[in-house]
Amino acid sequence: MSTKLTPVLLIALVLHVGCGNPAPSAEDNPAGQDTLRILAYNIHHGAGMDLKLDLDRIAKLIRDHSPDLVALQEIDSVVTRTEGVNQAAVLGELTGMASVFGEFMPYQGGKYGMAAMSKWPIISSTNHRLPDGSEPRSAIELEVQSPKTGRTLRFVSIHFYETEEERLAQAQALAATFEGVTEPVILAGDYNSLPDSPVISFLKQQWGFVDKGEDHFTFSSFEPVKEIDYFALRPFQDFQVINQYLIDEPVASDHRPLFIELVW
Repeated sequence: MSTKLTPVLLIALVLHVGCGNPAPSAEDNPAGQDTLRILAYNIHHGAGMDLKLDLDRIAKLIRDHSPDLVALQEIDSVVTRTEGVNQAAVLGELTGMASVFGEFMPYQGGKYGMAAMSKWPIISSTNHRLPDGSEPRSAIELEVQSPKTGRTLRFVSIHFYETEEERLAQAQALAATFEGVTEPVILAGDYNSLPDSPVISFLKQQWGFVDKGEDHFTFSSFEPVKEIDYFALRPFQDFQVINQYLIDEPVASDHRPLFIELVW
């Protein structure tokens, strides 16, 4: 269940993807704007394609790209297969970010789910239950505040699963959850859905999806063949995308990490 919070002044958002306008630099960024760096990564509970369990290399990748917000999928908390480690807490410590774990279900003596991390102050967090697929599902939301302007937005880590029907029901429930929210909402993570799927088509009615360009396949990391991980912004008119790319890391997980830098 979401926490009801005092409404804040909504500043309109602009999404501009492409090469038409030069990217603004930090030096000419007006005081009323924020620059926001975001990373999304399905980390496969830290188990790499080399069969090594290694959170240090996940943390190093995150640190190397210096994000303000991170959405992580496939996270274990005190689970036998991952040596009883609270992975969200460890990754928070290794990256110097505040971390919040969102449970899907009990698993091997602990819990399995996702996480979201932030350098911006966290006002509140909510683990929104979604309709179950073959596994229970939820979406972890952080309400975060810009340390520069004081404005707030909602950042949501998602991992839809498993069939098209189940994923669409999860997307519809998520959209209903944020229907009355006037703050900007950013969805980041693993949608398990192709760009022309009913899931993405439905969400595009409310969110603007960041175009990845020619290099757009996010799975698998070692042989990319399909696009199933995305950033979506709402309302999108006031976000300007000044940088976006996929990170070529074929070993640490079975997904490729996504990165964007925005002016809000």
